[in-house]
Amino acid sequence: MAILTISGAPASRFEEVAHEAAQRIGFEFVSESRLSHWMAEEFGEMPVPDRAWRPAAVSILARLAVDHHLAICLWGAESLFPSSLFTLRACVIAPETRRIGNVMLDQRLERPDAKTALARMDREAKHLHKVRLGRTRPQPDSFDMMLNSEHMDASQMAAIVQGAAEARRLHEQGLLAADAEAQIQFEARLKLARHGIMPAGRARLKRAAFNHPSEEVFANLLDFYRIPWEYEPRSFPLQWDKDGRVTEAFTPDFYLPEFDLYVEITTMKQALVTRKNRKIKMLRAVYPHINIQVFYQKDYQDLVFKHGLKEAVH
Repeated sequence: MAILTISGAPASRFEEVAHEAAQRIGFEFVSESRLSHWMAEEFGEMPVPDRAWRPAAVSILARLAVDHHLAICLWGAESLFPSSLFTLRACVIAPETRRIGNVMLDQRLERPDAKTALARMDREAKHLHKVRLGRTRPQPDSFDMMLNSEHMDASQMAAIVQGAAEARRLHEQGLLAADAEAQIQFEARLKLARHGIMPAGRARLKRAAFNHPSEEVFANLLDFYRIPWEYEPRSFPLQWDKDGRVTEAFTPDFYLPEFDLYVEITTMKQALVTRKNRKIKMLRAVYPHINIQVFYQKDYQDLVFKHGLKEAVH
């Protein structure tokens, strides 16, 4: 298997670096929110105890590594797997002034409030590292490379990570062999058993079969910002015949559980948009408690251009 880990200081933009680096080298992107989702799927909705977090994460990621090379982006990622020829561990740092500026932009705060917010984020990061891994911050020798974002943007740093991964020939490494995964799982299960936890084997990387490239681009954008999503999870009946059989229904493209919001992406011609608008109007009339947001072609294109994503509308 090949493992790329990218972590860093809060508001250093390490998430953006990791996401672009994963795309550049073709690795599966693993964010904090995706891992949390898999943990809930694997171990139930009750949070995994902090002391069991590392073996629980390793158990899930080792299973994924049988089929995918992984780019893991979360605090403490560098400590999940031992250093080897198959791992590349990067850390993104930035001066405090740069990080404060990033918080000002991200949260629309004035500098004093942004400084306070960053201090809180730093405390939370240290606490998370402590309870998960037993120390408040990683050691310098935990990384193969350090990237300072003071004079580099995310794309430049991602290009450096890509170059390092290619120099190490990570993409040429084989996937994790079944016997190696079994050994990792055995060791992880021993540690989890001390906490009365048994992996269920349910967590899997699920690929959505998108109906249109624009939906895949939107899903990538949600992943980038660590927003959990479900693709076409539910159809809403809109009309019924005299025998109660559904004659017309509507299936929104996405559901964002954190916001209890359905999202519909439409890049169709105007005639087809009019038909879809009628269904959405009916949906709101029949199900007034349902929150739905429609992104029309201009809205979608604005998102694509704003975030530098590849245009997928043909």
